[in-house]
Amino acid sequence: MTRIIAILSAILVIALCGAIYVVTMGRGADDRFAQCRASAVAGGAGQIGGPFTLVDETGQTVTDVDVIDEPTLIYFGYTYCPDICPYDAARNAEAVTILEEQGKIVKPVFISIDPERDTPEQLADFTDYLHPRMLGLTGSPEQVAAASKAYRTYFKKQPSEDGDDYYLVDHSTFSYLTLPGEGFVEFFRRDIPADKMAEQIGCFLDAM
Repeated sequence: MTRIIAILSAILVIALCGAIYVVTMGRGADDRFAQCRASAVAGGAGQIGGPFTLVDETGQTVTDVDVIDEPTLIYFGYTYCPDICPYDAARNAEAVTILEEQGKIVKPVFISIDPERDTPEQLADFTDYLHPRMLGLTGSPEQVAAASKAYRTYFKKQPSEDGDDYYLVDHSTFSYLTLPGEGFVEFFRRDIPADKMAEQIGCFLDAM
């Protein structure tokens, strides 16, 4: 009797392992970008991204459909940021330039989380300096908050003792790769160098 129970237990374990293998391998097979992914999102990539309505550098209202019409690298920051944002945006611009040299086009996008100060004109000056194709987006506080929520980013204006025009904004620092028809596919932390970022993005572009 004990031997029978042992055999049945072994069969159950084998069956369970087989089921896990089929499920996990099946998911990998269905994901054409599996070999490119270096990060994981709780709940899946579908938890990040979505519709938004913002204002571009010319003052025109645009939607996510207008913006993500080609592979797009999105960053949330603000032009008055003293150090982090300029560095991250410049790193993104460098990665995009590396890809351009390989014949791969990615649109760099900078979404302001400081709509009080970041006018379309202010954004144009900032993005034009970093890359000729970088697109700056702003909007009403409500529009910016909705876009930030869609991409699960964080930002919070800090009080200032130097007057209303001099304040910092705490914010998250991820960059998001989004593809037309696919949406969000990968995020990049700020410690990744431009060449490595370009390599990973290139993998996604090759798999499209």
